[in-house]
Amino acid sequence: MKKVCIIFLLSIIISLTVFGVSNENSFKNTFNADMVGAFSKESDIYNDYLRIHIRADSNEGQAQAVKYYVRDTLVKYLTPLVAEYKTREEAFYGVEKHLNELAIVAANTLREHGFSYGATAELTVEEFPTRVYDGYTLPAGKYTALIVRLGRGEGDNWWCVVYPPLCFAADNGQSVVYKSKIKEIIENWKKRFVE
Repeated sequence: MKKVCIIFLLSIIISLTVFGVSNENSFKNTFNADMVGAFSKESDIYNDYLRIHIRADSNEGQAQAVKYYVRDTLVKYLTPLVAEYKTREEAFYGVEKHLNELAIVAANTLREHGFSYGATAELTVEEFPTRVYDGYTLPAGKYTALIVRLGRGEGDNWWCVVYPPLCFAADNGQSVVYKSKIKEIIENWKKRFVE
């Protein structure tokens, strides 16, 4: 218990330092009190993650299909960036700096496949339901997320985790290989906070 309290206090101090030094970053005007809470509640498992959700324009077949082309392009774009991040905060600020490029990459992919609608990218905190990935569960709760909306963004989404890079990694710098590290992350988290 003492260890958890010390970690909690250190995370608050670090969070206050990070936000005090760089409060000019508006996170694309989506920064709010929930994000401060998401960064400072170190004991919550979902605060270890930066999620990504790519929301299709609709649930029509073509809109769903192009979502996966956009996914592949964005994962290819994000893979070398994510490889450089050592903390979730670095990932958050790094992704925040590339929001416009991410939206452009997504929009260009849509155009290449004959779609006239565009794309947006933003960082926000949203409530997500419990999700199971490769036999492991990410509990329901508020997560910080990169949301990429294709067109209206009213269709089903593809989701994963940007940081730590749970679902993708570079393979010889050429192709993208999807993989899961969720088990390892959850086990490390349990060791850190449960034991």
